[in-house]
Amino acid sequence: MAKPPKVGDPAPDFTLPSTQGSVRLSDRLAKQPVLLVFYPGDDTPVCTKQLCNYRDHLDVFSGLGVEVLAINPQSESSHTAFAKKHALPFPLLSDAGGVVCGEYGALSLFGMAKRALVLVGQDGRVKWRRTDFPLFHQTADDVRRAVAQLRL
Repeated sequence: MAKPPKVGDPAPDFTLPSTQGSVRLSDRLAKQPVLLVFYPGDDTPVCTKQLCNYRDHLDVFSGLGVEVLAINPQSESSHTAFAKKHALPFPLLSDAGGVVCGEYGALSLFGMAKRALVLVGQDGRVKWRRTDFPLFHQTADDVRRAVAQLRL
């Protein structure tokens, strides 16, 4: 497995299916920076808490001019049910096989997604990244404090 991009490195481009149609990272970056939210599982307690926090504080991300894209290897149908159940307004991307998760260092040895946040600037470079322990997550306000200090 290749080393994940560090801050300042080019972010690997990708195209994945999502709850809102096909998503290509470079197309999204043409409009604004993107926060990639890698998470272990749909409808799991910590992931649900994290993504619902982001839903409830979406204004934090829009205030930063950042789009949220959530990613894990689960199926589109799993993501669709999860997004509908919790009214998640941002796309949930299905990374079947975990290729993208692996490229970003968000895949465990057992093939499960790990919790990680990667902010990609409009220049296509990683501006900030954070990896948490499985039982913890960064709140929208934690992300705001970190990202507000960056020059996007």
